[in-house]
Amino acid sequence: MLTTQRAQQAPTNDAAPLDLDNPARFINRELSWMAFNMRVPEEARNPCHPLLERVRFLSISASNWDEFYMVRVAGVKGQVDASVKSLSQDGRTPAQQLAEILERGAELMRAQQRTWQDLREELEKAGITVVDVDSLGDDDLAWLERRFLDHVFPVLTPLAIDPANPFPFIPNLGFCLVLELRRSNGNLNHALIPVPTQVERFVRLPGDTIRFVPLEDLIGRFLYHLFPNREVVRGGCFRVTRDSAIEFDERAEDLVRTFESALKRRWRGCAIRLSVNAEMDSDVMKIIVDELGVHSDDVFLWEGLLGLVDIKQLIVDDRPDLLFKPFDARFPERVRDFGGDIFAAIRAKDFIVHHPYESFDVVA
Repeated sequence: MLTTQRAQQAPTNDAAPLDLDNPARFINRELSWMAFNMRVPEEARNPCHPLLERVRFLSISASNWDEFYMVRVAGVKGQVDASVKSLSQDGRTPAQQLAEILERGAELMRAQQRTWQDLREELEKAGITVVDVDSLGDDDLAWLERRFLDHVFPVLTPLAIDPANPFPFIPNLGFCLVLELRRSNGNLNHALIPVPTQVERFVRLPGDTIRFVPLEDLIGRFLYHLFPNREVVRGGCFRVTRDSAIEFDERAEDLVRTFESALKRRWRGCAIRLSVNAEMDSDVMKIIVDELGVHSDDVFLWEGLLGLVDIKQLIVDDRPDLLFKPFDARFPERVRDFGGDIFAAIRAKDFIVHHPYESFDVVA
């Protein structure tokens, strides 16, 4: 009787058999990375973190996105260009993956810009300001002009853009100003000013308050030093991202030389993303897009700051109240008893474990 009742109460296995080949069981590698990286700008919006640490989180998010685009997105683009039709384990073609990446990537970059605008307002309330050059007084402008002439002007190389001068190579993550100039005779020409990486993106003004001026605004303010007989009609700035995926043959005879060649190619990869500020004129932008050979889907127009990775330069040491408190790890007392010799402490502990009833004198 007991056996019969147990048999009646035994659960039945009505679950459908598991389909190991079902694409729904898998998560796309690229999209899962993007979902993870969305958490980083969310930390930048977390009011529980100190303000400058939130700025650091946003900078990290921008750096992660640059690296993802240079390597992972470039790989997917390469498959699309090669007309690869095979499905990934999650059931997507390379073209489908790329379409979703671009859609979610635009959402991510918009979120980064919104976060930056919010952080900029909070920084201003906390006494750290990214100022507009036009709002500065005569003393500040005079100091900026000296700074420009002494530290920035010597490393700038204006380049003409015309049929007689081929378009220059813009390196990976290169940041440039592009201008339309009018000569005294009324003729128009275009010029390019690559912004040097050896100069900090934000120039700190002197004074008791913490104020910064973006480098592109500083250059734009004193363009007459670069083009003394020209009138700046219009212009803008852009940032280039290039394919930086490294491919090499592990069976190569000289791996060092192979890596050197791969790293050089990484610097000169094809342009796969063009970030442009919204103020740039459409005719000027068309020149840049055509010269760089960027697809229209890879051109992003932004109202905010290009190259958010550089906002880490706003993290100043003289505001420790806006940073995480430093963590001082406790040094174990057992190790201190042995003069910092951790192996001596381990040997003594091992002896005590294996010989608990023996007495001995420990010599440090």
